[in-house]
Parts: sequence; C-alpha cells; structure tokens
Amino acid sequence: MESDNHLQEQKYIRAKRRVEDLKGYYWHLAIYVLVNLFLTGSQIIDGITEDKSFNEIFSDFGLYGVWALWGIGLAIHTFKVFGFPFFMGNDWEERKIKEYMNNQR
Repeated sequence: MESDNHLQEQKYIRAKRRVEDLKGYYWHLAIYVLVNLFLTGSQIIDGITEDKSFNEIFSDFGLYGVWALWGIGLAIHTFKVFGFPFFMGNDWEERKIKEYMNNQR
C-alpha cells in the first residue's frame, strides 16, 4: 500500500514539474513574440518618420538579429520542454526512468 502511495507521489511530482516546464515555455514564447513585435514595430515607425524606403527599413540586420538569436534560445527551450520525439520517441524518458530504477535493485 505504501508503495502505491509513493508511486502516486512520484507521478504527481513529475506531472507538476512538467506543468511548470510548460508554463515557463509558454511565458517565454509569449514574451518573445510581444517583445519582438514591439521592437519591429518601433523600427518600422522609426524608419517611416525618417523617410526611409521599405528596403532600407527591412534590410537592417538589427531587425532580424533579435528575432534570430532569441529564436535560437527559444528553439533550445522548445527541445528541452518537448524533447526529441522524432529521435528518442515520446516515452523515452519514462523508459529510461524505469531502466534506471530496475538497475538499482
């Protein structure tokens, strides 16, 4: 009976950690989009007020640099949260946990 309670507690802890990871990822994604849209909008408005052409406004690396570099960080966060299902399979983590638990016996 105590083993079942311990197993349930472990499942709860893993599920709670997963939910916290997802919550952190969604906040990261939302902030990424909002900040980059704000920066892009201000770059466009600044270009318009300075009478820059469409090409001049959108050929500035600064406009894409933040999107790209932060995007790399977001991609890493995505793989950390969602894993590599195409490489390791969706249940890879659970199988590894069971494997290590069996090896400890």
